[in-house]
Formats: sequence, structure tokens, C-alpha cells
Amino acid sequence: MHAITISEPGGPEALVWGEVPDPVAGEGEVLVEVVASAVNRADIMQRQGFYNPPPGASPHPGLECSGRITEIGPGVSGWSVGDEVCALLAGGGYAEKVAVPAGQLLPVPAGLDLKQAAALPEVVCTVWSNVFMVAHLRPTETLLVHGGSSGIGTMAIQLAKAVGAKVAVTAGTKEKLDYCAELGADILINYREQDFVAEIERATGGAGADVILDNMGAKYLDRNVRALAVNGRLAIIGMQGGIKAELNIAALLGKRAAISATSLRARPLGEKAAIVAAVREHVWPLIEGGRIRPVVDRELPMTEAGTAHQVLEDSGHIGKVLLVAP
Repeated sequence: MHAITISEPGGPEALVWGEVPDPVAGEGEVLVEVVASAVNRADIMQRQGFYNPPPGASPHPGLECSGRITEIGPGVSGWSVGDEVCALLAGGGYAEKVAVPAGQLLPVPAGLDLKQAAALPEVVCTVWSNVFMVAHLRPTETLLVHGGSSGIGTMAIQLAKAVGAKVAVTAGTKEKLDYCAELGADILINYREQDFVAEIERATGGAGADVILDNMGAKYLDRNVRALAVNGRLAIIGMQGGIKAELNIAALLGKRAAISATSLRARPLGEKAAIVAAVREHVWPLIEGGRIRPVVDRELPMTEAGTAHQVLEDSGHIGKVLLVAP
């Protein structure tokens, strides 16, 4: 088969479409013929040499895909050859075929086509596990989402509104903020021109955000703690703004606040299967009912993965960028 390979870390040009050995469906796995994958920041970090796949995972980038099951491995039940699925992956989505643990499969939601479904698994599992399973966002609370126009952000807005929360977002342009408003965001903050701490304080009457979903890490740590409400929860899922920062413990204690930091890729199979099962139970009905939809900025051929990475690095997109297999 063919897949995107990375011979050595580097820029987008390091992504090369080449011939590689076919994957094999092992115990508890199925083989999926890939129709589409989607680009995530983690893929860029892997290309740059900063985020290697966990042991045993495919060396090829791609943390989600959609496609059709072509082979059922030993010990798998509930799925059949020919089923149309989307899947959460530890790697291997930028390829013609990928082996997937059965617990990380999801049916394509009714009302979506197979390519659109590729935009769902990573963002939905990330948002649901962090905002709801860990931070326990509740109706009437306020969620602050950094990078509201990203794939993660556009999904977080919709899910939070679906449960009755108020949503604040940061983004860097009026166009992106306007799109967030169309999805239901209530508080729009241009991080290039406004101080999000002051804006959250003003918009909430001084109360602050109950939950913050943060992709920046070190750069925003102090301000995120200041923006939290009493009993607030900060969920860190990225480090685009660095990995080391000083934490004011007194401020955290004063807020009686909690900080969680999670990654999805390297979690044990059982944890990922539990997240996927929760997503199927709680989120899939919202998608099939038309209350939530994937936001896709553009589709590119998988052979042009380097171009897709450049789009993400330039931050010129809204939502997800898809890679469509030949």
C-alpha cells in the first residue's frame, strides 16, 4: 500500500507519499480501507520530530480516519466487513489502509458522508473527555475555549451549547470570531487586540470562566488561572505557547480551582475505548439529530499532506482540513 512517510524530521516537504508494507489486523483489531483522514496539530509535531507514536503504533501520521472495514481480526465482534466507520487512531491515518483496535471504531453518523466523518473522532473524543468527563461542564456554566475557530474549538462550542452552557472564545481575526458566533459562541474575544482575562471578567460580572479549554500551555497559564471562576477547572490539551511556566499556587488556592492536563494518543486501549463509547452514547445522537456538525475548511488529496500541514501552520483555516485518499 501507500502512505505518507517521514524519512527525517523537517518542514512540510518531509511528508512523502510512498510505498510501505501493508498493516495487519491483530488480536482485537480490524483493517480499514481509508477514505479520508484529517490533519491535527499533533501530526505537525510528529513531522517536526517532537511527538513520536507510542510503542506498537503505526509510524505514519494521522490520528483519525474514515473508511470501510476490509478485514476482521481475531477476537472482534459487532463489526462486519463492508461497515462504514470512522476511527480514533494512535497513528497511520495518512495511508490507504490502517489497523484499528475495535474499541476505537465508531459508525458513520446518519446524515454525514464518509469523508465528513473523518473530521470527527479526534476532536469529539478530545472535547468530550476533557470538557465533560474530566472538567464536568454543567448547564448554565461558562466555558472559555482558546482557538475557537479550530477543529477542537468549533466542536467545543457546539457541544457546550448543546448542554446549555455559555461559551466564550478567543480567535485572532474578525472572520474567525464571526464564524464562532454562527456556531453559538456568546462572548467573542480577539486575542490580538483584547485581554481575555479582562473580557471574561467583564462578560461574567466578575465571576470568571467555570471551565477553560486551553491549547496554549505555558504562555497562558497565569492568565488562565486569573480568568477562572471560584471552583473553576482548567483543562490543558496543548502546548503551542510553550511547556514551562510559573504557577501562582496562592491564586489557584484562592480560586479553589483544579488543573488537568491530558493527551489522547498514548492512553491505554481501555481508556480510549471508554472515551469512544461515551462519545457514541452522548454525542452521536446530537450529530444525527442535526444539532452538531463537523466543520470542514477544505479537502486536499492525501498526496498533498505537506500543503495541508502548511495551511494549519499558517492558521488560515476554520475547522478541519481533510486529506482524501487516492
